[in-house]
Amino acid sequence: MVKTVVGDEAQVKASEETLSASTSPAQVGLVVGKLSASSDRALAYSLIPTPPTDSGAPACSLLRAKPAAKAASSGASSSLDFDVDWLAEHARQVSRMLLGGMTVIGIYIWASEASFKATSPAVLSQVLRAVSQVAPLYGTGVDERLLIHISYSPRRWACRICDMSSGRLRPCDFKYSKLLASLQTFRCTYNFEIRLPVVQAEPFKKVISKAISHLTKQVQNAKALIDGVLFLDGMDNTLEGPHNVEFLVPFKNNLPAEGVAGLLLFAGSVSALAYLGPKESIAEVISDLKLDIITSLRSRLDIILDEADDDSTTNNLENSLSQKATQVVFHELRAPYSFPFPRRILIPWLAGSYICDYLQQSETMEDAMERCKEVMSLEADMGNYSIVEPESASAATLGSFWDVVPGALSKAPSEPGLKEMNSGQNGSRKTHGSSFSILMAFVVLLIAVLVGCIFTLSATLKT
Repeated sequence: MVKTVVGDEAQVKASEETLSASTSPAQVGLVVGKLSASSDRALAYSLIPTPPTDSGAPACSLLRAKPAAKAASSGASSSLDFDVDWLAEHARQVSRMLLGGMTVIGIYIWASEASFKATSPAVLSQVLRAVSQVAPLYGTGVDERLLIHISYSPRRWACRICDMSSGRLRPCDFKYSKLLASLQTFRCTYNFEIRLPVVQAEPFKKVISKAISHLTKQVQNAKALIDGVLFLDGMDNTLEGPHNVEFLVPFKNNLPAEGVAGLLLFAGSVSALAYLGPKESIAEVISDLKLDIITSLRSRLDIILDEADDDSTTNNLENSLSQKATQVVFHELRAPYSFPFPRRILIPWLAGSYICDYLQQSETMEDAMERCKEVMSLEADMGNYSIVEPESASAATLGSFWDVVPGALSKAPSEPGLKEMNSGQNGSRKTHGSSFSILMAFVVLLIAVLVGCIFTLSATLKT
């Protein structure tokens, strides 16, 4: 249960100055930080304003006031009105760009004290629920979210914690600290290669989600090496500077089951990064690093599905890799098929920390920066940013299905293309190997017959 909210002094005060300079009577945005079940503190690293909608309307505004006479007689003030769907979409986009140890933990509201009090607590809880649904706190066991009200009339801060199950808002303390400057970085490059059977009539999303779920179990059970030392429970963090982590996964041979339609080869390399906050244990950052690997793959799948949906609504189907991938009918394939996942890039953010974005094959660094400016309110030129490209495109490959279906080699296509020649080499080697074995057996049998004949003839001559 959260009792205190600790905000990064430099970033939170800078956000307050920006809000004070605005002329907007109301504004809403997201709080990026960390909530942990093992701590009674919520860490608030930054406040991210929600941009205007596509039509230019604000995400938060005042409801139209009552007529002056009625307002004066009742003493009522205008309450706050939220575009909940737009705010939730912003939370989804921001959550996708955050690395391990940082999440969307709630919202902030810039409004007068009267307008905030005139807004129903049920409305505020509804907004927080919408944000929590699209930006869940995986693996934390936390069912709370943060609401910060920054009042300009009078000027003061007030923090509340919302219990998601009941919707009840309760007050909590707020204080400043130097959070971002004290973060420690843990990096990992996780290489993976898993093979899973694909049954008939499974849609694209289900097949890839099953592969990610299988990989999740591997990652969760992996042992960690931190700077070459095996991590054990209770290990103290006595080192400074960035740390390199390796995950040790037991070798498993994933064999397809009988009667499957094909084989999915899900392989690639994920560059993961997580931040260890003050007074946190190493076990937490290892958990955050594992979670970053999985959420990164989930985000890439979501990007492919989102792009495919956009293309289907705009009828732009001619060169869409995502659209073609999502329309694959797996059990009807007769040749190997592969497609790349978007690759992760790291973009400098606040006080030496990074955020991330994902580039499709057709996208450039400029596209990533435009998204960061819109979603994260980054205000900088490309020349001032040193973008890190830690990984190449990871791919999911659908192997030649007839190589894994027993007794079905004769159904393989007769005109192999380049992809089939590269991916179907195992099947070719099996066919040539079988022919060679039969030939050798025939030669051995022939030699045996000839030797037998020679011995028989020799015995006859002696007699």
